Amino acid sequence: MTRLPLTVATPDYDHVRDIGLGRVQAQGLDLTWLTFPVEEIFYRFIVYKEWEVSEISMAKYVSMVASRNTDFVALPVFPSRMFRHQSLFVRRNGPIKKITDLAGARVGIPEWAQTAAVYSRGYLQHQFKLKLASINWVQAGVNQPGRIEKVDLKLPKGVKVERIKDKSLNDMLVAGEIDAVMAARPPKAFTDGDRRVMRFFPNYQDVESEYYSKTGIFPIMHAIAVQRRVLDANPWVARSLLDAFTEAKNRSVQRALDSTVTMFPIPWGAEYAQRGAELMGNDYFPYGIEPNRKTLETFLKWAHEQGVCQRLLTVEELFPKQLYSTYRV
Repeated sequence: MTRLPLTVATPDYDHVRDIGLGRVQAQGLDLTWLTFPVEEIFYRFIVYKEWEVSEISMAKYVSMVASRNTDFVALPVFPSRMFRHQSLFVRRNGPIKKITDLAGARVGIPEWAQTAAVYSRGYLQHQFKLKLASINWVQAGVNQPGRIEKVDLKLPKGVKVERIKDKSLNDMLVAGEIDAVMAARPPKAFTDGDRRVMRFFPNYQDVESEYYSKTGIFPIMHAIAVQRRVLDANPWVARSLLDAFTEAKNRSVQRALDSTVTMFPIPWGAEYAQRGAELMGNDYFPYGIEPNRKTLETFLKWAHEQGVCQRLLTVEELFPKQLYSTYRV
């Protein structure tokens, strides 16, 4: 029987690798796995459609759905999930000492519509009760000048974003030209160990664990998307891919929890994974729609409030209709 050939692009995730190595087979499909940095994947997939199946930014995807751009359809496969309290960076000797100091401050973002930034601003607005219009927003590349916004925005009333083309957020933060950076990728000064730059929440794991305990929200950064033309011609592909990605992820989780040997070169790696399971349950990295409904609904609400989505979407608009139910025996 001839299998349908498709090319998949993601970073080199352990929780996808069993698909790439052929240990997990997607029924009816012959998959070729390509690995690139995630920013390159987004660009080449969205702009040039170089492969059929790809990781995609959730913020970019929901903005496309809201504007009825239907070239791609996401699956409820979420290969990248991270809490984003850890993504706020400040100068150690700067003016930001408490979270309310961000009111009136200059805060850098790589893009208003970056998924991580949507969550970070959601925390400011809903967890810490800050008005987004009270902050002076500055948009530029994190470590390189010239990054541009890729989504048509409808900014909330009173919100203004200053775009800087010739400087990076990293350089402006170190120079004192901005007071904080909110970004998925840390500023270079921080990763280089420059003591002048620090996380605002040094104990971010405790802060994020408490947030999850109170809300049950585990932020989704990215999804897997398929070109619509593929699903229109082969609707069954959605379920085959979902099942394969889920099995590969489950195998990876079992490796992470295995304390018999060192499955990952991370001291206490299995213990960290076990802590996650104790807090979030055995399926602590869930795929599928219903286990993620609250997180998805919250993200859609925040994306609309912040002008990333032109209209308020429902979860039922995001994924192939055949994935919202399953058969029972």
